[in-house]
Amino acid sequence: MIDFNYNSNHLEGNTLSYGQTKLLLLFGDTIGNASMQDYEEMKAHNVGLELMKAEAKDRDRMLSEHFIRVLNQTILVRDFYKTSRDGDYRYKINVGVYKTRPNSVITPTGEIFDYASPEETPSLMSDLIEWYRNEEKRGKLKVEELAALFHYRYIRIHPFEDGNGRIARLLVNYILFRHYYPMLVIRSDDRNNYLKALRQCDLHTGKIASDGARATLQQTKPLVDYMSAILENKLASVIQLAKGEISEFIEAKDDEKSAQKFWN
Repeated sequence: MIDFNYNSNHLEGNTLSYGQTKLLLLFGDTIGNASMQDYEEMKAHNVGLELMKAEAKDRDRMLSEHFIRVLNQTILVRDFYKTSRDGDYRYKINVGVYKTRPNSVITPTGEIFDYASPEETPSLMSDLIEWYRNEEKRGKLKVEELAALFHYRYIRIHPFEDGNGRIARLLVNYILFRHYYPMLVIRSDDRNNYLKALRQCDLHTGKIASDGARATLQQTKPLVDYMSAILENKLASVIQLAKGEISEFIEAKDDEKSAQKFWN
């Protein structure tokens, strides 16, 4: 719980240290000089984690757009304002609703990489949920393949104004948890390898967002392999933990080692 909340938020710029996160989530302490927004987001993210687990346990409920919107609203708490990338203006983030303005990311080479437009987002999200429900029912994909492929397709849509990365990682663990797999942590200090896997998928799918939103398993192999390496190590560690051969602390740190081993 602490590992996942800390790392997923830290990947997005939350400034709480691991120790501050632990004190906050276990004891409710807000010791330190971080902004109140960082404390609120960390607490809200943990609420989202518990919400996700409860939803995954309900075998009679299928994944829905409504749940994803509720999850976004939960982790972001309330509407707020952000400053544009160039600092010229401020704009409002409406939580729990799909984006109303285009969003993009600047690649390491300085290029602008666009996500799905606001106009095409509703239909692409509808297609994503329908695809997931059908694939889950068919049961042809391995669980880690289903989780990684969903993650990538979702990221290429980037349906919300904010919180997309955190939602994507929550939904990866929704899929794993729903199918009785241990949840995984993408560690913030392994951020470069995580983004490298995503960028390699981008090269395979191209710049058209709708193509990325319908990516194939082969096109997303770098992300599948990256997540599989973490999950394989996690499964081995869970077995060792159950036997009392290792501590939980060591198990958590081994997630990062498995990812580093994959890239090396």
